[in-house]
Amino acid sequence: MDLDIFVVDAFTDEQFKGNSAAVVPLEGWISDTLMQKIAAENNLSETAFIVKNSNNSYHIRWFSPLTEIDFCGHATLATAFVLFHHLNVESEVEFTTNEVGSLTVKLQGNGKIEMNFPLQQPEPVLEAPTQILEGLSITPNKVLKNRQAYFAVYESQSEVEQVNYQSDILKQLAPLDVVVTAQGDEVDFVSRYFWPANGGDEDPVTGSIHTGLAPYWAQQLNKSRLKAFQASERGGQLNCDVDFASNRVTILGEGVLYLKGQIFV
Repeated sequence: MDLDIFVVDAFTDEQFKGNSAAVVPLEGWISDTLMQKIAAENNLSETAFIVKNSNNSYHIRWFSPLTEIDFCGHATLATAFVLFHHLNVESEVEFTTNEVGSLTVKLQGNGKIEMNFPLQQPEPVLEAPTQILEGLSITPNKVLKNRQAYFAVYESQSEVEQVNYQSDILKQLAPLDVVVTAQGDEVDFVSRYFWPANGGDEDPVTGSIHTGLAPYWAQQLNKSRLKAFQASERGGQLNCDVDFASNRVTILGEGVLYLKGQIFV
């Protein structure tokens, strides 16, 4: 069986920046075991598999090298990029998912890709887990949590940039990951994302976690449109627009094709 594969650098307009994701279009679903093996062989933070429902509708699933993931923003952006630029889908696509409902993605005239996601607003925790306090080198001001991760909130961008983490300790928080965040110096907020339990140590750019970060910072800063930067080694830029009335957040980003090829399995 020969399968097409694309690799896209997401949330960037430069190759070797942002977060890389593989995209594998399928005629029909292959086994979960084979999809997991392909994702592990790719060894990228995410591999997205899609099956066409109709002309502008696709079912999407995401796999890290370790496990299937409920929701991945950067691989959704990468998949939309492939559909718009290489598979003749025009201007808008709807993704159906197993865990987070329907996701609408649009191609803007300026080339940016606009993704409409459900809010996943974090809530404060009464007592921070000891793994947060022991696994992060700087004690956060406060800790929140949503269905995806613990949120460690810091006083400054420099603390976010300087914090070190111990993967073996943070892994004990599974199935939840850890995001560290603070108000930004030149953007509205910054973050870093650690996910040793589900995919790797530090993720370069994590679209899904911004469905929780954006509403949190929208309330803190009293504004609905925010610019964000994920301060990983590769780095990534995101524009977020929060709509509390509809309980949705729009995240905008760009992508760059790195690779197009075939898998032989």
